[in-house]
Amino acid sequence: MFVRNKTLTLAASAALAAAAIASGAARADDVFKIGLIVPMTGGQASTGKQIDNAIKLYMQQNGDTVAGKKIQVILKDDAALPDNTKRLAQELIVNDKVNVIAGFGVTPAAFAAAPLATQGKVPEVVMAAGTSVITEKSPYIVRTSFTLPQSSTIIGDWAVKNGIKKVATLTSDYAPGNDALASFKERFTAGGGEIVEEVKVPLANPDFAPFLQRMKDAKPDAMFVFVPAGQGGNFMKQYAERGLDKSGIKVIGPGDVTDDDLLNDMGDAVLGTVTAHIYSAAHPSAKNKEFVAAYKKAFNSRPGFMAVGGYDGIHLIYEALKKSDGKTDGDSLLAAMKGMAWESPRGPISIDPETRDIVQNVYIRKVEKVDGELYNVEFQTFEAVKDPGKAKK
Repeated sequence: MFVRNKTLTLAASAALAAAAIASGAARADDVFKIGLIVPMTGGQASTGKQIDNAIKLYMQQNGDTVAGKKIQVILKDDAALPDNTKRLAQELIVNDKVNVIAGFGVTPAAFAAAPLATQGKVPEVVMAAGTSVITEKSPYIVRTSFTLPQSSTIIGDWAVKNGIKKVATLTSDYAPGNDALASFKERFTAGGGEIVEEVKVPLANPDFAPFLQRMKDAKPDAMFVFVPAGQGGNFMKQYAERGLDKSGIKVIGPGDVTDDDLLNDMGDAVLGTVTAHIYSAAHPSAKNKEFVAAYKKAFNSRPGFMAVGGYDGIHLIYEALKKSDGKTDGDSLLAAMKGMAWESPRGPISIDPETRDIVQNVYIRKVEKVDGELYNVEFQTFEAVKDPGKAKK
């Protein structure tokens, strides 16, 4: 009798174990994993923090279950170093079996992950990096941030039309800086403008002071500036220390230099700076006012354009999962993302089905003081701008 009971007990245990394994597998199938790779430390840390904050806010507002799947975000800090990005992307895809990789604070990081996205057939949602060719590096890349040519061509046209004849350029020496410079120069010089000085500064820990002296000596009407988000505060501090704010040389460029995240700390030297960009915390739509209020309440800070890239990136993932009826394979998700359109805090946006790149409004803005705070106040809108870099091809 004892032997028989023992056999039954063993059989029951085995059945329970099998059921537990099956249940665990089912539970695993019900989890949708997003590997978020962003710089949370180092010079680009503000980018990573904005994106991470925005994703948390979106999930608080919209829940963490979509199409029957529990959304799990696995945050990894790559410190904007591409070797780190590649290693972390591989670990997330192979070990954690994530359904999507996302984030990518700088272009070299987005490049580093691209072959892994292709090999694993895992969508790579770029929420920050802005070099034009990024989406061409893998058929699985989709972008919700911006491209530098979108803004740089428009500020080039604006400068010519507003009496700026001579410009000195200061750009960070890496792919986005080169993109911004080439796009601006092409439009500005085609309109009759002249580049009187051109300097490129190191991406890592730049000291702008000696380059700013060259700008001052060139006596341009304006300086075209591109530095990545996070470095604008240091740039404007040294711009003021060198007295360029009092020399009549205004700053123009894409909006990275006056990121809302850091703008209030830049001081009055930044007043009057004119930039072309895709987002301002002062954007007057009801949706943006709600977004800014919720973000401030949650994180006690103002959202910048990197936060919007993250907010729209997680929205795209949620909606793709809904549209694909809960299918989690990369091809189904990618097909759902192509052509998607919605109202963002920045205005109407869509994903170009051919290039998988973002189409969005670009605004000309001027830094002004509003209720004692500094804001990029929009005064002109260019609607539904595609990436000009791809339009030529």
